[in-house]
Amino acid sequence: MRSILNDPATTDLAVHRGTVVVSTMASDAHTWNLVFLQLLIEELGYRVRNLGPCVPDDVLVDEVRRSGADLVVLSSVNGHGFQDGMRVIPELRACPELSAVPMVIGGKLGVDGAGGDSGALVDAGFDAVFSDDQRGIETFRALLTTLPARPPVPDMVTA
Repeated sequence: MRSILNDPATTDLAVHRGTVVVSTMASDAHTWNLVFLQLLIEELGYRVRNLGPCVPDDVLVDEVRRSGADLVVLSSVNGHGFQDGMRVIPELRACPELSAVPMVIGGKLGVDGAGGDSGALVDAGFDAVFSDDQRGIETFRALLTTLPARPPVPDMVTA
């Protein structure tokens, strides 16, 4: 499988589609899902800001506000994603600068394996909810390819 991560033609800023913030929420200490998502998203040409595991709600909101994100991806493995998502999405959506930023959630959203009520998550403010199976990954990948590209702000370089 060819990876754009190692392709010299893709190292120019012009090929980057934007910035995606990837994170778990306060109750979730898992990291393998975040690494997987980061690699998948980077292979599609995005820069990723990976906030890591156990991110407190206030830190998540502050970091997303500062990031200039084009997409926010919240992932859960511990089965509390529904509860955590319902708690944090109103805080994110309360920020005027984030009102138009797409926000999605996925993974194991319920401890019983049912995944919680995806309709309630959308009603609360998420743009999409993804299951923790292959179909969910394929649907997520398809979403990434439909987002409009924008040139990122270059990293600051100091002499």
